[in-house]
Amino acid sequence: MRRLPPLAAIRAFEAAGRTENFTAAAAELGMTQAAVSYQVKSLEERLGAALFKRERGRAKLTPLGERLLPALTQAFDKIEAAFASHKAEDESLLTITTTHTFANTWLAWRLGGFQMQHMDLAVRMTTSNAIVDLHSGEADVAIRAGLGHWPGLETHKLIEADFTPMASPACIEKYEGELGRTLQPSDLVDLPLIGRQDEWWNLWLRAAGVSLDRPLPRGGIRLDNQANEGHAAMAGLGIALLTPFLWRGDVAAGRLRPVFDTTATAGHAYWLVLPPERRMLPKVKRFREWLLQEIAA
Repeated sequence: MRRLPPLAAIRAFEAAGRTENFTAAAAELGMTQAAVSYQVKSLEERLGAALFKRERGRAKLTPLGERLLPALTQAFDKIEAAFASHKAEDESLLTITTTHTFANTWLAWRLGGFQMQHMDLAVRMTTSNAIVDLHSGEADVAIRAGLGHWPGLETHKLIEADFTPMASPACIEKYEGELGRTLQPSDLVDLPLIGRQDEWWNLWLRAAGVSLDRPLPRGGIRLDNQANEGHAAMAGLGIALLTPFLWRGDVAAGRLRPVFDTTATAGHAYWLVLPPERRMLPKVKRFREWLLQEIAA
């Protein structure tokens, strides 16, 4: 346990001793001259000895004061340097946390463009479906999927997390060749579905007008996120339930194709999430503006 005098008294003495003027010390510390005098006096009483001799408006140190001042000034210099180092590092590094799906299907493809526009920033992206404590500084901002209810955090809606069945063009042609006709939504019940255990399949089937008289079979491929499901669909392993916005590039390149026009939603969306106290940091402000422009484009 440290047995230190009150820090306020030490700061007042160090500032007054360094400037040799109580008025200058008060201005530096944002205190009144009387408050500085009071703090110094309380420290002198604790030490049982005087620290200053007042001479014509100048606060001249006593031998005890001269002995204490250099060590205290050096200590405050080290504390100031430690915080300055943290601030410089914090200002130069932007940490983004997001889901595996959003990172792999959209953000990772574009984040380099943001960094190239802001060469003074280092950009770090972490991927996790776990909720990160933004108030503790684990990350500056997050992109999360959900209903948008995160108390104490500022949210900006990015895109609707709607979904529709998608597959590789070759896979669709194969199923239609086997049936001898164009696929109908009711056909999906008996086709290879990726992640058929996902309750959102039932939501989509109902939106497409399919009445299920029996539960969907529980077998098939089950993966832990939409990014993996989309790549499995591109590999021809079945039909996946995907968010069209995130897979526009693969649709344009001919690697994926929506099976039907119908989309459904569970009310979820992707959100930019950040602590209100960090919203005006230059790095956060620049990323927020860039991200919203990219989404709009």
